[in-house]
Amino acid sequence: MRRKSLFTLILVILLGLSLIFSGCSIKEKTPQQKLTKIKLSEVTHSIFYAPQYVALTQGFFAEEGLEIELFNGQGADKVMTSVLTGEVDIGFAGPEASIYVYKEGRDDYSIVFAQLTNGDGTFLMGREPDPDFKWSDLKGKTIIGGRKGGMPEIILQYVLRKNGLKPGEDVYIDTTMQFAAMPGAFMGGQGDYVIIFEPTASEMEKEGKAYILASLGESSGEVPYTAYFASKSYIEKNPEIIQKFTNAIYKGQRWVETHTPEEIAKAIKPHFPDTDDEILVTVVNRYKSQNTWKKDPVLLKEHFEVLQKALQDAGELDEPVPYEKVVTTKFAEEAIKNIK
Repeated sequence: MRRKSLFTLILVILLGLSLIFSGCSIKEKTPQQKLTKIKLSEVTHSIFYAPQYVALTQGFFAEEGLEIELFNGQGADKVMTSVLTGEVDIGFAGPEASIYVYKEGRDDYSIVFAQLTNGDGTFLMGREPDPDFKWSDLKGKTIIGGRKGGMPEIILQYVLRKNGLKPGEDVYIDTTMQFAAMPGAFMGGQGDYVIIFEPTASEMEKEGKAYILASLGESSGEVPYTAYFASKSYIEKNPEIIQKFTNAIYKGQRWVETHTPEEIAKAIKPHFPDTDDEILVTVVNRYKSQNTWKKDPVLLKEHFEVLQKALQDAGELDEPVPYEKVVTTKFAEEAIKNIK
């Protein structure tokens, strides 16, 4: 009986120790499981932003201790408003929004800290296929071009000028509607041409409702089209969060750079569940082949100056703003330095 009681006592002790050590293990893991929630507003939802969705689906934000709550701002102006009012923590739109806010003279203006895309992500579409399309064909025509002063309309003007066309004289740009309404307006008979993001462009083409004629990204060259920004006060109070966010974006950019269109399409599929798999691969391949995505998050001064020149030519900016005021590269440079 004593031997049996002793054996039972040993089992109880071992079980107790096991629970204690197990509890310690759980306590050690708990801090890693507590993620900081970040509200992020994107200007629209598009395959154009693939590295961001890769960072989400591959757990790169979670690795940095962040949980992202993603909102569709449906326009750079709305994204900026939500950032400046504190409705969201970080905005994702064209850097032109931060330039406009700085020009307003606000004390707590927005600062761009990471760039995602390397050029325009829209495609010029017509009602009929035209394999011999030339930009000069647009003379005397109307293009539905998005909100006045927004990146799609600004870069459309930039591309037209590069090809010898004067917006407002040779070509009329319809700026009366937001991007969400543009496909329907075009299919309803408005305008001669329209610029559309993916996957909508490929879906319209597959259905025979419009046809891709040219890539604005290929025609514009390298322009800081979309980037991440936050209010000056938020960055000053939360530099560690901005760094972690930038780290995750850089990981997403590196992943996209080293994986095939098929792998990228599979990775971002959860964010585009209703998009045909074949279209996903086609779009990703198209964007990847035209160097759409930045390989790192640094917004270079020379590219920022290209953007400001485009804004000036479009009559949206009277004089350039200081690069050092509106852009910080320290978080992007730190990410590159520490992530191998």
